[in-house]
Amino acid sequence: MRKALRWLLSLVVLIGTVGVGGASAGAATAAETAEQDIKERVLAIPGMSFVEEKKYPGYRFFVLNYTQPVDHRHPSKGTFEQRITLLHKDTSRPTVFYTGGYNVSTSPGRREPTQIVDGNQVSMEYRFFTPSRPEPADWSKLDIWQAASDQHRIFKALKKIYPENWISTGGSKGGMTATYYERFYPRDMDGVVAYVAPNDVVNKEDSAYDEFFEEVGTAECRDRLNAVQREALVRREALTAKYRELAEAEGFTFTTVGSLDKAYEAVVLDYVWAFWQYSLESDCESIPVAATATDQEIWDSVDSISGFSFYTDQGLEPYTPYYYQAGTELGAPTIELPHLGGLMKYGYLEPRNFVPRSIPMRFKPWVMRDVDSWVRHNADRMLFVYGENDPWGAEPFRLGKGARDSYVFTAPGANHGARVSGLTEDQSATATAAILKWAGVATTAVQRNPELARPLAKYDAKLDKRNLEREPLLRP
Repeated sequence: MRKALRWLLSLVVLIGTVGVGGASAGAATAAETAEQDIKERVLAIPGMSFVEEKKYPGYRFFVLNYTQPVDHRHPSKGTFEQRITLLHKDTSRPTVFYTGGYNVSTSPGRREPTQIVDGNQVSMEYRFFTPSRPEPADWSKLDIWQAASDQHRIFKALKKIYPENWISTGGSKGGMTATYYERFYPRDMDGVVAYVAPNDVVNKEDSAYDEFFEEVGTAECRDRLNAVQREALVRREALTAKYRELAEAEGFTFTTVGSLDKAYEAVVLDYVWAFWQYSLESDCESIPVAATATDQEIWDSVDSISGFSFYTDQGLEPYTPYYYQAGTELGAPTIELPHLGGLMKYGYLEPRNFVPRSIPMRFKPWVMRDVDSWVRHNADRMLFVYGENDPWGAEPFRLGKGARDSYVFTAPGANHGARVSGLTEDQSATATAAILKWAGVATTAVQRNPELARPLAKYDAKLDKRNLEREPLLRP
């Protein structure tokens, strides 16, 4: 019956094409039918399955699973279900392909490029983040090429339904992911918007981070933060006793990192980094004066900024895939902390310390060098946005002579939540115009004068929520 109805609708469209007026009516009928049937069309894709649909005015929002090969080089050797979401507006609009590089949110949300182009949005959960994890997990299949190939297959499957221009985007590890996807599949996307994406080309060379912490903000703010961090190690005995009480009350364990004392120091060493990643210079006023602060005030400040739950087994487990990648391909920063003197027992810990020993790891130093070289010489329609006061921007992506129609912009005073809207007025206009152009929706006026560029969709307080969520450190 359904096939017969489709045949009848097709016949109506065909008949409607006779004459100019008939062509318009027929096209409208076809478009309406496609929109009404979007769920069925998406679920007709081989390997696509339905989880749930949530309502939002002006959109349809689907949570889906898509069957992916565990190994794209050997598709016959097992599959897993990868969670994706689809914020559907209209198949005639451009589509933004987003990933945060971690778990995907199952609530409707619109990323900045999606608002700018007033389009659809496909969001992908990164492989090996639960529930998008193969069972049993072969961790050797967690690398940036496999993840880029996940995106490539999703894009190919959905491009038939969403034929207009596509732009990939992501923030932090998601910005890195969008960049790696472009490196391996440069013909898929019509543009890339990578936010606050670290580029650790040489893992053992981290002096750029040391220089950042010597210059960020005001000397008064830096001294205040450093003093609290130092005081937390001076008072280690009293504060680790407090930590032990918390661990017993919450059931926290420390098998992966090795000990409560080791976890304590890791949290304290993250304190200054975490402040600049998530806070603004104006927040320095909330930092206690170390010399007169009570133990509780020191504890509360460290806990609120870097968090004592983070390096417990319970805090680390959801982020094992990130630390695995940091220790095998992405790299991780190690910074000097001269103001702590001999108070450190362990120093900045390498990613190996945050991954269970049962999972083997081997670092591949050539991977990031390859990506960096490719971006410098081949970037085409790529936009990198950084925050001036974000530590992760100390080692950014840079463009070389081979780059075309690409930009690297820095938002003044911004942290890890830097956005196009936070750039200087001229850079924001340039970036917005570029995104509109890449998406194929820039007006002639905007193409002639980028200063006229504005987001096509009105801001929606719920859909466009931009709050930067605090997450376990050290990680982008």
